Amino acid sequence: MNTRERFVNVLTGQCVDRVPFIKVFGSNNTILPEWSNECPDLKSNIDRILKFEGTHRGWEITPVNFRISQREKPVLIRSGANEDVYKFPDGTIELRNKGTDYHSQTLEWPIKNRQDWGCFRDKYLQAEDTSRLPADWPEMVKKYKQRDYPLALSHGGVYGFARRYLMGDEALMYTFYDDPGLVHEIMDYYTDMVIKIWERMVGDVEFDLIECWEDMASKNGCLISPETFREFIAPNYRKIATFAKNHGIKIILVDSDGYIDDLAGLMLETGVTAMYPFEVNAGCDIKEIRRRYPTLGIIGGLNKQVMAGSKNDIDQEVEKAREYIKMGRYIPGPDHFVLSDVCWENYKYFMERLRDVVSTTLVSE
Repeated sequence: MNTRERFVNVLTGQCVDRVPFIKVFGSNNTILPEWSNECPDLKSNIDRILKFEGTHRGWEITPVNFRISQREKPVLIRSGANEDVYKFPDGTIELRNKGTDYHSQTLEWPIKNRQDWGCFRDKYLQAEDTSRLPADWPEMVKKYKQRDYPLALSHGGVYGFARRYLMGDEALMYTFYDDPGLVHEIMDYYTDMVIKIWERMVGDVEFDLIECWEDMASKNGCLISPETFREFIAPNYRKIATFAKNHGIKIILVDSDGYIDDLAGLMLETGVTAMYPFEVNAGCDIKEIRRRYPTLGIIGGLNKQVMAGSKNDIDQEVEKAREYIKMGRYIPGPDHFVLSDVCWENYKYFMERLRDVVSTTLVSE
């Protein structure tokens, strides 16, 4: 079996020879600057050195723009020793940290009322915008048709897009109550826009999953109540689930940090089939999740912070993956990006040990 087949079969509970060995948290965030001193050319060779399967996080995303389009470049309005502040023409003000694990923070969002939303929508959120697909899309389609890795359609999140790009958590929370109609319009419009873009893409290439970014939980659980979820979020996930069924896409994967054990149940109600990354220090418990939701696909769930400890710490954490794999519908990986207190030797040891577990553990389901 190849990585594409293993990924889909594991998360949907089908027969598989073993689970795939994937990075889960990929891109340049994985490569700490200090690591290149220990291992030159690491950025371009890390997948080969550690024998990761698949691309990017193990599944690939396309360079199609599902978010803000035609956005003008920001202007630097303040510069300091440790941070810079930029302002976008749409009104967004962003603080960017230098040399820390957490790179940016939005200080001001563009949407404060219905008028703001109407202007922003008409200027930046048009599905018909031809610049959303890259100029070399036909060439990329040819490559995708020959792939052996899973390929995802992307969604910026029903809750996630509104809070990350438009309002921020606090203003969005108030708007659920002060102007629920506006929240419905924003969430419904954005999902409808994304689905229109997907319709153009599925005519060209077959996709394996839909990935939605939400980040709608803290260590205390989901940021909104089940009632609010079912009123505002669920209808849009049902649209996504209908699209997936109509186009033979078996996996709807949701990314949310925080304690998501309870959120997983709400997501399952709407047709979501898998979630990640199940942060250990937020209280996520893979065994409890599997007990409560036997059909949920799970990715991640291993405490990234052990990478800063001893090899014994790493061994104990990675060995948990063996038990989780045997429970079925589980692909192991760290529960978020590696932090700056981790050395290359420890990261390498963690991944090599995990590769050993993956290659020697059979899925029972």
